[in-house]
Amino acid sequence: MTLEAILASLHLVAFLTLVVFMSSQAALCRPEWLNEAVVKRLVKLGALVAVVLLLVLLTGVARVVWGVKGGAWYGGQPLFHVKTTLFLLVVVLAIRPLFIFRRWHAQLQAGAGLPAASEIKAARRWVMGAAHLVPVIAVVAVFWARGW
Repeated sequence: MTLEAILASLHLVAFLTLVVFMSSQAALCRPEWLNEAVVKRLVKLGALVAVVLLLVLLTGVARVVWGVKGGAWYGGQPLFHVKTTLFLLVVVLAIRPLFIFRRWHAQLQAGAGLPAASEIKAARRWVMGAAHLVPVIAVVAVFWARGW
């Protein structure tokens, strides 16, 4: 039972950490705020989001493998598949900005200047798409936990 509580806690902490870093990305990725320092910060945040996505995945897998209920139970739960699919969508949407931010940083280093406002808004849409799916995962988890 202690292992189950530890695994659940680690998974929850990883998930909440993801919310923090994605919120920071969303706040900073605005045309009116973008400067060289913000681009550097966005590159770091993108890397942190990628690492935390991996931690969410690993802690989730740990719960399936070492948790009390076991993989067979999770595999038979429709809401588990919904959560997994939503998480994979978040990964796809959240990884794209990392590459965009790295490209902006490289352009700045090459002396090309900051990206156009339209490009910043497009990157922000990727960030916001991922960020808006994260709470949906939490809602699915609440319904699942209540036996829905």
